[in-house]
Amino acid sequence: MSEVYPQSELTIWTHYSRAAALFAVDPAGLHGVVLRSRPGPVRDCWLAQLHELLPVDSPWRRMPVQVGDERLLGGLDLSATLRSGRPVAERGLLAECHGGVLLVAMAERLEVESAVRLGAVMDRGVVVLERGGLSRRLPARLGIVALDEGIDDETVPTALADRCAIHLNLEQIPVSELGPPVSDREAVAAARVRLGDVRIGAELIEVLCRAAIAFGIESLRPAILSIRVARSAAALAGRCEVSEADIAVAAQLVFGSRATALPETQEDQLPEPESEPERGESAPESQHSQPGDDDFDSTENPAPQALDDRVLEATRAAIPPQLLQQLRYPDPGRSAVRSSARSAARRRPARRGRRVGTRPGDPASGARLNLVETLRVAAPWQRVRRARSEATGNTGNAAVRLRREDFRVNRYQQRAATTTVFAVDASGSAALHRLAEAKGAVELLLAESYQRRDQVALVSFRGLRADLLLAPTRSLVRAKRSLAELPGGGGTPLAAGIRLALDVALGILRKGETPVVILLTDGRANVALDGKGDRQQADRDAHEAARELLVQGITTLLVDTSPRPRPAAQQLAASLGAGYLALPHADAERLTGAARSVLTEQRARCAV
Repeated sequence: MSEVYPQSELTIWTHYSRAAALFAVDPAGLHGVVLRSRPGPVRDCWLAQLHELLPVDSPWRRMPVQVGDERLLGGLDLSATLRSGRPVAERGLLAECHGGVLLVAMAERLEVESAVRLGAVMDRGVVVLERGGLSRRLPARLGIVALDEGIDDETVPTALADRCAIHLNLEQIPVSELGPPVSDREAVAAARVRLGDVRIGAELIEVLCRAAIAFGIESLRPAILSIRVARSAAALAGRCEVSEADIAVAAQLVFGSRATALPETQEDQLPEPESEPERGESAPESQHSQPGDDDFDSTENPAPQALDDRVLEATRAAIPPQLLQQLRYPDPGRSAVRSSARSAARRRPARRGRRVGTRPGDPASGARLNLVETLRVAAPWQRVRRARSEATGNTGNAAVRLRREDFRVNRYQQRAATTTVFAVDASGSAALHRLAEAKGAVELLLAESYQRRDQVALVSFRGLRADLLLAPTRSLVRAKRSLAELPGGGGTPLAAGIRLALDVALGILRKGETPVVILLTDGRANVALDGKGDRQQADRDAHEAARELLVQGITTLLVDTSPRPRPAAQQLAASLGAGYLALPHADAERLTGAARSVLTEQRARCAV
């Protein structure tokens, strides 16, 4: 039986193919795989390999993104119930998939409510059906493959992604690198039998937990799931004891795409000069000798620190390049989202948006009647109501007897539009410090907002006042024209600019939409709110206005337009609770990515 080696000794495709084998060993125990890839031959090849490794009679189902609760969880068989006059249950998709794998198509668009229901079944292994006069517990131990086809700002809901052990990104794998599976169905079946006897030492569990902490993973689930992946790796390799190689593979597959921070370097941990040459000589050996049996299967316990370092290095090698770049240069604004803006993130009009279920209601109020759900609720009561009607002498020929409490109306959800409010410092200092470049950067951000069909607004402040040059709009032409006509020069009424941006943002909130403020300034105020040229008072006014923006919980990003980072702008960002980005160190791509990350974080928080 071949050893399970770290990714550094394998091609990326071989590593991902082995991940399919590990998942096939214990789909229900590992819960699931998040597979980020557009439809194409690479994804089809990975899914085909996974399917071939599962038992022949294992269920293999596909779940559409707009699946209803009746199809997902099961419920009342309406026709059978009406025929028999008693509740008749119908199994849902999850119960049908017991012992197999469920493919969730377009998982990035999955409603949070559906993701929560999937998560509950993944945790319990059963479908608890309490609806329509039914009370059932149906077994549903299954694995899930969440097919993430989204663009950059679309991700699988956290309720589902956090429960899936393995996260893979197939987008950068060329078709030419595809190869045969690394295991066969018989080997996986033998590993499945062996899995119950696989043991893992407490010291290896501690190593995995320390690695999760080092990479900034706060949830406990990934650490628990990494233990299960390590046990599957040992079983697939023909062993009953988890080795260092197994935990390295587990850390790569579970922690690599979840990392939110990079661990300290060895130099930070061991600053003594005399230890650096020794570590520098030993590091290459540890990296290149990992696949050797002498290293992984040694009967001697490795030094805890050395083992930790090896697992951390293996995990770092598995971090996707884009994520690694973000961790080295953290995206601003990730901590700037405030919960008070969440309530305005979604609107639920009675007759617009995406249908997300039903609720008791009166169709006369303007809500749309859901006839099927109404009949489903009324069906179990037909025999009782018919008997009561006959007992009171109220005999009629009504096929179905309905009551007011039976009525079910549709619930709709409409994602609120996001409006990006650009507040641009057009004062003399900003004009001196690359106002033209700031305009170019804002134009790129305007185009990004236009592509997402979001709205934009433009606030300018210079001289003695702030002006709303562009009210919230989707017109890219109007936005660019207003930006091109933006004059420069004069004093810096920073407080007035922040106050006006706040007023615009509050107006957006009152309409039930989500504002995001991007403030471009060097942070040096010299015009107070009363119009006087008092630098100290102007600075106090600016920080007071910034705190008002913070209290309202409005997501903010401050872009420092000065030639080099200045304490004034950094202190203002702290008062705003905003992300901070220095423009001289950011090209247009990075600035656009920073704004996108702020909007993505806002959408993710609003979906909670």
